[in-house]
Amino acid sequence: MSEIERIEKSLALIDHVDDLPLPDGAVVSGFWPIRDEIDLRPLMDILRQKGHPLCLPAIAEPHLQFRRLERGCELVPAGFGTLEPAPSADEMRPDVMLMPLSGFDNAGNRLGYGKGHYDTAIAAIEKESPLLCIGVAFAVQEVDRVPIEAHDKPLNGILTEVGYRAFS
Repeated sequence: MSEIERIEKSLALIDHVDDLPLPDGAVVSGFWPIRDEIDLRPLMDILRQKGHPLCLPAIAEPHLQFRRLERGCELVPAGFGTLEPAPSADEMRPDVMLMPLSGFDNAGNRLGYGKGHYDTAIAAIEKESPLLCIGVAFAVQEVDRVPIEAHDKPLNGILTEVGYRAFS
C-alpha cells in the first residue's frame, strides 16, 4: 500500500466513529502507529472531542500500563518505533481497547506481534471488570484463519476503513 493510500484509509476511520459501541465517557486506549500500521490518531482526536478520556499503552512489568494521553503531553520512545506518555502521566484503566494487529479473521481472532503484551494486559484488566476489545486495521489484513492458543481472547469487533464489524 502506498503512503498516500495508508493515509487516506486511516482518515476513513473517522467516517465510522459513530458505529463504535462505546459507552458514554468510556476510557479508550489507542495505540501510536508503527511502520505501516493504520494510523488511528485522527480517530482518537474525534473520540476525545466526544468526551472519551484517552490513554496509550506503556511497556511495563508485569503487563502493559495505560497512561493518560492529552494534547501536549510528553511522549517518550517506547521501543518498537512507537511512543508512549511519559511515566509522569496518570495511569488509567481502559474500558475499551483499540488494538493493533498484523492480521484478523472473521471469527474475531487477532494475530499480534508475538510478544504477548496485550494478552497479559487484557487478562489482568478483565479480572476486575469487562473490557471491550476492538481491533483496528486495514481491511486487507483479514485472513482466512488466525491460529489461536488457549490464552487468546477473540476481539469484540474490528474497525477498518470500510466500517465496524462486531463479532459474536
